[in-house]
Formats: sequence, C-alpha cells, structure tokens
Amino acid sequence: MTSDDAPDSARVPTTPEAAPVVTAVVLCGGEGRRFGSDKTRAVVAGRTLLDRALDGLPAHWPVRCVGAPRPTARPVDWDREDPPGGGPAAAIAAALPRVSTPLVVVAGGDMPFAGSVVPQLVSRLTDDSAEVDAVVARDGDGRLQPLLAASRRDALATALGGDARGMPLMRVLDRLRLDVVPVAAPGSLDVDTPGDLDRVRHRLES
Repeated sequence: MTSDDAPDSARVPTTPEAAPVVTAVVLCGGEGRRFGSDKTRAVVAGRTLLDRALDGLPAHWPVRCVGAPRPTARPVDWDREDPPGGGPAAAIAAALPRVSTPLVVVAGGDMPFAGSVVPQLVSRLTDDSAEVDAVVARDGDGRLQPLLAASRRDALATALGGDARGMPLMRVLDRLRLDVVPVAAPGSLDVDTPGDLDRVRHRLES
C-alpha cells in the first residue's frame, strides 16, 4: 500500500486495544473455466495473483482464504467449502463461522489491485450516517462487484442463510441494505481470461 492510501487506511476503525475489527475473506477456489486453469496461481512479475491480492490488504487485518491450501507470502488461514465447488456464496459461508470480527471484507483472489479499494469500502460502512449492512463496489462498466465488498458480519451470515451452495451472490446482496461505491480500474480489475492477465501484466511491468 502506498502513502497515497494512508488517509483511507487511517479511517479503518480499531478498538481501544487496537484489536482488528475487519477480517478479509479472499476467495481462491474457482475452477477458472474461462481462464483455463486456477487463475489465482498465475504469475505476474514474479508473484502470483493471489499473493498480489493479499499484499494489498491492510497488514493488521486477519485473512482467511477459501480454496485449496497453498503457500502464500503473507500468513493466512485456510477454509474450504464442503463439498468443494459450491460457488462463491458457499465459499464465504465456509469462512464466516471462523470470523470473529464485526466487519468482513470479501475479495476475489484474482483481484490484484483490490487492496487499494477495500479501506474506502470499510470507511463508508462505518460512517455514522450510513445505516447499511454492506458496501459494494461498482466497476467502470456499471456492474456491481459482489466480490469486492465490505459487510457487517452478522448481517452477511443472515443473508447467506443455512445452505448457500449454488446461491447467486446477487441474491445475497438483495437481502442486505446496500450502499454502492463507484470504483475505477485498476481497483476493480479481476482476471477472468488470459487477456485480463495481459492487462494486469501491462500495468505492473510497464
């Protein structure tokens, strides 16, 4: 994170004992059908997309990754939906029981620039005037990005319900009081295809 991100990061709340109040849940268990393989393992400028996504998150946040465990540069805890392949809502539901903080950020492991965005989402969520359950990013094409969002943990758990297998994430959002934050590239950029990876590589290597 650069010094330009410091004002937003400074607004991320902490308790008087400086214990974290935000946990990041990073999804990295998709099959990558459009990409052709597990895209979070793709290497750009010497680092995997997953490591780049983890690097950008605030250092004091605990992180839970959902997917097949693997070594990462940053210490994380791993969870896995049962059975695997139940979709992103099921992946979030697998991690949530082990989240003890009141706020949770959900991000895709294929979003190498998400760390520049999530403090802003958390700050909007904790604004005294914001009576919302979640804050979700809207990308430059006008699409909501449910895998770039900050939520109140208990509200998210209620929205997911008892069995989230196969549940569309947009249905989860429909059950929450939402605020939407426009996010321009590269913050909302995710990698779905080899062409997307080339765009990330161009940004990082140019």
